[in-house]
Amino acid sequence: MHDFEIFLAALFVSVAGLNAIARWLSVPYPIPLVLGGLVLGLLPGIPEIELEPDLVLVIFLPPLLYAAAFFSDLRALRSDLRAISVASIGLVLLTTGTVAVIAHEAIGLSWPLAFALGAIVSPTDPVAATAIMRQLGAPRRLVNFIEGESLVNDATALVAYRVAVAAVVGGSFSALDAGLEFLGAAAGGIVIGLVVGFVVAEIRRRLDDAPTEITISLLTAYAAFVPADALGLSGVLAAVTAGIYLGWLAPELITPQTRLQSTAVWEILVFLLNATLFILIGLQLPVIMEGLDAYTMGEVLGYAALVCATVIGTRFVFSFTVPYVIRALDRRPSQRERRIGARPRIVSAWAGMRGAVSLAAALALPLETDAGVPIPERDLILFITFALILVTVVGQGLTLPYLLRALGVQEDSAEEEAEEMRARYAASRAALERLDELAIEDWTLDDTIDRVRGLYEFRQRRVKVRAGKIEDEDGIQDRSLAYQRLMHELYAVQRRAIVQLRNSGEISNDVMHRIEREFDLEESRLEV
Repeated sequence: MHDFEIFLAALFVSVAGLNAIARWLSVPYPIPLVLGGLVLGLLPGIPEIELEPDLVLVIFLPPLLYAAAFFSDLRALRSDLRAISVASIGLVLLTTGTVAVIAHEAIGLSWPLAFALGAIVSPTDPVAATAIMRQLGAPRRLVNFIEGESLVNDATALVAYRVAVAAVVGGSFSALDAGLEFLGAAAGGIVIGLVVGFVVAEIRRRLDDAPTEITISLLTAYAAFVPADALGLSGVLAAVTAGIYLGWLAPELITPQTRLQSTAVWEILVFLLNATLFILIGLQLPVIMEGLDAYTMGEVLGYAALVCATVIGTRFVFSFTVPYVIRALDRRPSQRERRIGARPRIVSAWAGMRGAVSLAAALALPLETDAGVPIPERDLILFITFALILVTVVGQGLTLPYLLRALGVQEDSAEEEAEEMRARYAASRAALERLDELAIEDWTLDDTIDRVRGLYEFRQRRVKVRAGKIEDEDGIQDRSLAYQRLMHELYAVQRRAIVQLRNSGEISNDVMHRIEREFDLEESRLEV
């Protein structure tokens, strides 16, 4: 218990401090977390934390996968479905096989362990890459592709991983059985994900309580993952399918108040889970290093460098061969219009970073076989996995901004701004049409209708000005900015007033927070 308390204190302090450093340096938080976890694990006095391998995948992966799927763009996934499928299945299997051959021939791992290592290092993690790409204005299609690839390649890699681990602990392997298991696990996982998503959606339609709905949201990932995994199916695809299904239906299932609260909860949860995984591997580094006594430091570093080069090289080779083969076979005009050039393809290949999934899979490797024989190469696989994450997240993550700028791979923001203007205009037009319908109702008041109509007409005119549809003859844009500045000042003084009332004991803390939240919501709408 004493060690556990030290662990928790070190974990939370480290996560908060490293995230502050990431903000200060303006870099994605996985980069300082990886380095910080490494440093923390080497500090004297840090307790040895032993993780139960079977629980690692179950605890960490379901919410991470569900959250990524829930907030993904289904339309973008569908439009690039073929490219995503080829990369998330073909590239993963190619990387798994290539790494397995290298690990068996050069490192000396048994074939089952070599394939397990290949499956561990094959899935990508988009957290660092997409954070950098969004910050620098990379094309949305490229960002969506990397996110979509990571959703499905996790499932491919973990099915291959499970087959390889079964061979490691049981000592048997059949390529035919593995192929059939892969197809059955994928199909079964999707079915379970759809069933769970449908049931959860029907339940949430009948609820209007934020704490209950958020709790159900947090448990949905496990409700899909755990039954599928227990049945020998793909828990990853079950969680991803449930997330995509519910994410698409979310606007009609979730009330505004619940949406505000649940988004904040999920943002914090995903950050803590990712951060915890990076810190955990760092804390276990001393134990891992102790298990590498059979190798010299030169051998260990050489093996890690070889696997890193293989993983990165395989992604580049795949990116500049397979898509061009598909182009030669499919020359339809609709497909030719969707082709991308060599520069975005270089960025996509360099953005193939590894992270949480590889960490969790490596940590979940069994400690011994069914016969009770220890797996001596487990620590070597853990070290190689951490080295790959270090090289890709830190090395590629820090150089990706320079690559984006050097290649000029940036999106013209005009398209996204035009979409935003269309959405704002359509919303205000719908509100005005509804106002006309409500004006004849007995319960509406003429002065209220006129005041609200004036507000939405003002918004509609401002959208037209911003979109360049009409001239700004009456200075509506300057008037809007002046109004926003005035209201920011008024909200600030109102907050100070209620804080003073709380401090003097005239109102309770609960009342202060309730009114403060109203001010926050109102102020957040000023830009509209």
